[in-house]
Amino acid sequence: LDMLFDFSLKRFLPAIINYGCADGSTALKDSHYRHFVFPSRASDPPLSLIGVHVSRLTADESFVAFRATFAATVNGAVYANLAALVHPENFFWGRDFDNRFDPNKPPVENLATAVQLERHDGIGWRRLARFAAEPSIEPLVSRPGVFCAPAQPGYDNVAFTRLLIATYSVAGDWVYPRGKSAPVRGAPEPHSTEIGVLGQHFARLLGTERAAGDNSPDAEPWPRVATPDGKVGFVMPDSVNPLDAEQLCYFKDVVGRWRITGYIAKRSQ
Repeated sequence: LDMLFDFSLKRFLPAIINYGCADGSTALKDSHYRHFVFPSRASDPPLSLIGVHVSRLTADESFVAFRATFAATVNGAVYANLAALVHPENFFWGRDFDNRFDPNKPPVENLATAVQLERHDGIGWRRLARFAAEPSIEPLVSRPGVFCAPAQPGYDNVAFTRLLIATYSVAGDWVYPRGKSAPVRGAPEPHSTEIGVLGQHFARLLGTERAAGDNSPDAEPWPRVATPDGKVGFVMPDSVNPLDAEQLCYFKDVVGRWRITGYIAKRSQ
């Protein structure tokens, strides 16, 4: 029994540690939540309730004002106005596994490439809108003075590790609500029956599905999740975050102006 437990730890802890590293990577699943997915079975026991909390909300009024300007700029979708919000120097692109960053291009062009600004009917503008609406922020330890959003949630690492081992999963198989809660619906449609609510805890990600009849190339799929009480349903796109969520980073210059200074891709991107 001890040998089996030791084997389990050796097998699954590398995946756990990998997600705790700044430059870890994982296998691809799909275009939005690229992870391996382990399907739930009717015989599976209810999932453990592992709470999460994101308390890193900025109190800096100048950043709150910048975020409002950023949101208005993204809503207008004018490239020149976006360029004015990007720091003219030292833009960085974390986890650029495909080496698409070009130091010879203006920073705003690298940002546009990173978020796929004009692809699929402007999907990148919608990604930037989510960043502008993100209230949580955290310092980037490797770059003094730089802050990135969204902030990573806090949770019980020991309990989460046990959950991963018990469910034969990796950290990328779990998501948590971006806000205080997220309604779970019976089908990937906004008016579908609500079958539950995700609170501030992890939920198992089982893949994604599009709404019935929605064949639009720019439509985002709905995450399919298993709740801790064993229900399976759907949450609206962008109502949950994976642990390896992409981040946008900001810097406040010497005259007190906030600018976009970097982008960090998902570990699986």
